[in-house]
Amino acid sequence: MSNAIIAYQKAADAIANSSSEVRDLLKEAKLDTLPGIGPTIKSHLEELFKTGRVKHFEWVLKNVPPSVFSLIEVPSFGPKKAYRLVKEFNLNNKDSVIDQVLKLAKAGKIAKLDGFGEKSQKDIIRAITEYRLGRGKTSRMVLPFAFEIAEKVISYLKTSPAVIEAHPLGSLRRMMSTVGDIDIAVSTNKPAEVIKHFISYPYQERIIEKGDTTASILVSGGKQVDLMTQPPQSFGSLLQHFTGSKNHNIRLREYALKKRLSLSEYGIKNRTGEIKKYASEKTFYEALGMEWIPPEIREDTGEIELAAKHKLPKLIELNDIKGDLHIHSNFPIEPSHDMGQNSFDEMIKKAIELGYEYIGFSEHNPSLSKHTKQQIYNILRKRKETIEKLKKAYQKIAIINLLEVDILTNGKLAIDDKAFSLLDAAIVSIHSSFGMNKKEMTKRVLSGLSHPKAKILAHPTGRLLNERPGYELDFAKIFAFCKKNNKALEINGWPTRLDLPDIIVRQAVNEKVKMLIDTDSHALWQMDLMRYGVSVAKRGWASPQDIVNTWGFTKFSKWLTI
Repeated sequence: MSNAIIAYQKAADAIANSSSEVRDLLKEAKLDTLPGIGPTIKSHLEELFKTGRVKHFEWVLKNVPPSVFSLIEVPSFGPKKAYRLVKEFNLNNKDSVIDQVLKLAKAGKIAKLDGFGEKSQKDIIRAITEYRLGRGKTSRMVLPFAFEIAEKVISYLKTSPAVIEAHPLGSLRRMMSTVGDIDIAVSTNKPAEVIKHFISYPYQERIIEKGDTTASILVSGGKQVDLMTQPPQSFGSLLQHFTGSKNHNIRLREYALKKRLSLSEYGIKNRTGEIKKYASEKTFYEALGMEWIPPEIREDTGEIELAAKHKLPKLIELNDIKGDLHIHSNFPIEPSHDMGQNSFDEMIKKAIELGYEYIGFSEHNPSLSKHTKQQIYNILRKRKETIEKLKKAYQKIAIINLLEVDILTNGKLAIDDKAFSLLDAAIVSIHSSFGMNKKEMTKRVLSGLSHPKAKILAHPTGRLLNERPGYELDFAKIFAFCKKNNKALEINGWPTRLDLPDIIVRQAVNEKVKMLIDTDSHALWQMDLMRYGVSVAKRGWASPQDIVNTWGFTKFSKWLTI
């Protein structure tokens, strides 16, 4: 059964991260191009799309009331607890089951059940109350939000002398675009001291749980943070185990079993039953005959096999980035969309602080509805004059005159060739009519990207995490066009975009399509978001040679203007 569960989880992950609608892949007979979609799951999907139901699933779930699935949405409700309550109290209405359980708990009826009691009943009341307030582990957070919560907690933890090391775990350490839980591991010889320090975090709203080696708190904003401690001699084993992913760890265990070794968070057990502990992940992987695998690519997509051969690629790092090209200043361009908050000068100085060789300003094009073509030209001419003066004033950094130009519904760009003559190059993007079908949207994008000065396609899927799905593109055609015409796809580091998604980055890497990483900054502080774009690129197995803004200015400028 466990193998079946793993297979379905892999298939679910592949579908969730697919850049194409599964229904379209079915029509095109390409369902099995998705990783994890074997003959059985493929047949179930075909049946689902054809009939709207899957007989096998109905058989498996026939004895499970739908209300169980509603109840397990509440933090701390596992399948067993939810099923028990539903059966004991005959709660079969999936829409009202949470209200019914809360009412039963407040009436003191749940405490009377064997295995529950007063404390469990109070915990149920609290869990449902917090669920309604959107607190606890109820929804996935975008990566930068979760990362900054964890970073604050870890910085606080490190003020304790008892803390030797502290790291995030799980999907957060793997830098997934959205994160469910915030889990932190601490290396220490004094767990009680660390736990006491942790639950005293100044921004905690309440202590959820406190044990000898673990604890949980609710922090400002209603997010749960869990802590686990481990002695330093086995900290590397714990860090590896709880970083995941589940699929990576399963594959790693299978690999270890062939060597008659057993893996756990405590270390590696050999054939005699002795457990050897590892203080670092590096030594843990080395004990298996592998090189260390970066957390971002631990997803069982070939990394284990390459690590065993010591052939992992050199992934891009933040310090490889030489410039940011998607920057919005507060220059009065009277744009079609939102303006930036800071001046050219402020953003140039920030870029110099970041060690960049170049910066590209790319405000949104002036509004079409509020300006004539001549007025747009005049605005861009004044902007060009300003940028030319800045180029002379700043000798430490190259300044590039770009513009983010809308691709209109008909595929034309929002400025004419006369206005384009004032630019070094352009970033083009979709900001309207997201409901077009894949064929129409692909045609629209390729038309806009065809302009000689259109070098970069910004936030290519148009997704907004936790807000809207992306529109569909035929990426095979997009990739082919970009390769042939020397164009690049953006990896946008804006918190709710992180677009391209990592799965498409991986495809682009395999197809040798060039990309670049930008922040889409509209304010000074947002220029620090580059690390999140880099994390997406790493998860997509991108190396520095795949990313054009790792190049020095001379090489990059030549690429941009040819």
